[in-house]
Amino acid sequence: MKKYILSFALLFVTIITFGFAKPRVLIFSKTAGFHHESIAVGIPAIIKMGQENNFDVDTTTNSALFTLDNLKKYKAIIFLSTTGDVLNAEQQTAFERYIKQGGGFVGVHAATDTEYDWPWYGNLVGAYFKSHPSKQQEANLEVVDRNFIATKHLPATWRRLDEWYNYKWIAGGLHILIKIDEKSYTGGENGDNHPMAWYHTYDGGRAFYTALGHTDASYSEPLFLKHLLGGIKYAMGQK
Repeated sequence: MKKYILSFALLFVTIITFGFAKPRVLIFSKTAGFHHESIAVGIPAIIKMGQENNFDVDTTTNSALFTLDNLKKYKAIIFLSTTGDVLNAEQQTAFERYIKQGGGFVGVHAATDTEYDWPWYGNLVGAYFKSHPSKQQEANLEVVDRNFIATKHLPATWRRLDEWYNYKWIAGGLHILIKIDEKSYTGGENGDNHPMAWYHTYDGGRAFYTALGHTDASYSEPLFLKHLLGGIKYAMGQK
């Protein structure tokens, strides 16, 4: 009898320990090019977001952690304004395998200024950065899909200040969430179809990208934070 009671107790502890463990995400913020100062405020903002929404957050700039065994611990990997060539060939393969096994990806701002020589990543993040106007400006964002978890709280026209990216290349098949009205500021180079945020399923996984988030102020802005939280939840597989 004692044997069965002990076995039941061990089972109960196992369920409590693993069955109800919080999901985890990993913030990756390595930069091999320009380093955005807003990374320093973005990291604690996302950690706080996790505390308030029942998920844990790890952070790193160490690309050696990109092994399949390590990445499998996370529901989503967040590239927070990464720049340049941040993963070697072996680490790239591990990340590809992670996504193919159903992993999630969130790209924030300079994630499109990353890994230009890795076409798989380009298709995952959805675009490659080309340029931006010399000054931060207010502009009108057109929220074209207000039914998605990252945009349902936003006004149809969202006017805000940020650094507005132009792209040298944009992938096909993206579900566009937000476009920028180039008539509302100076320096736009993508015309009427100038997306600022999107999501898609890709190679077995889920990907969300927002070009917003250059400024420090973004990470204390309720509308932006809720937008980013929605993207993280999508990448994690939450409805």
